[in-house]
Amino acid sequence: MGELVIETLDPVDAAAFQRLTGSTDAQVADLARYKDLLAEWNEVMNLVGPASMAAYWNRHAWDSAQLLAFAPQAKVWADLGAGAGLPGVVLAILLKGVPGARVHLVESMAKRCRFLEAVTRELDLPVEIHNARAESLDLKVQVVTARACAPMPRLLEYAQPYFKRGAVAWFLKGQEVAAEIAEAEKTWKFEADVRGSKSDPRGHVVQIKGPSRVRKV
Repeated sequence: MGELVIETLDPVDAAAFQRLTGSTDAQVADLARYKDLLAEWNEVMNLVGPASMAAYWNRHAWDSAQLLAFAPQAKVWADLGAGAGLPGVVLAILLKGVPGARVHLVESMAKRCRFLEAVTRELDLPVEIHNARAESLDLKVQVVTARACAPMPRLLEYAQPYFKRGAVAWFLKGQEVAAEIAEAEKTWKFEADVRGSKSDPRGHVVQIKGPSRVRKV
């Protein structure tokens, strides 16, 4: 995975994605196959909004891949509420072949896990799939992430076991991020660093460190 060298909000196709990320031809081919699988399975189960597939390279691939720029040294990730595999499958594709790389896809719905298993097998990804609730696991990872999983207060609850084992969070969030953080601060104490998304001017990438519950007086 190369260093991100271009920042643009222009439409992103496969070639633009490759320029943005420095990804290899093999990685782009895997991402294209993942796109095909996503479209096929989306016909029989609700994985992503059908209209979003037209903007796959920006809305899904680039949105997910940008996380590697925020944690370039991280090799072991957990994607909570992995669903369709975003961002986890994209991260796994880009980390494939990196010694020690592993992406844990945590998803409570069995049918979505079947989709993730099919993608993992076909693309030979460094992935471990957990059909479980996120807060029930005891995984040691470097980074915990999530996209469209839950509002920030609930997300911190889900991620607490990972924080306790030393993880830092990089969450993909939308335009209501300030309100979500304010709500979370009612019950949690934490450090938050909010960055603008590279894929969507309305989006944000939020780093969370060291959350702990606020003690009631």
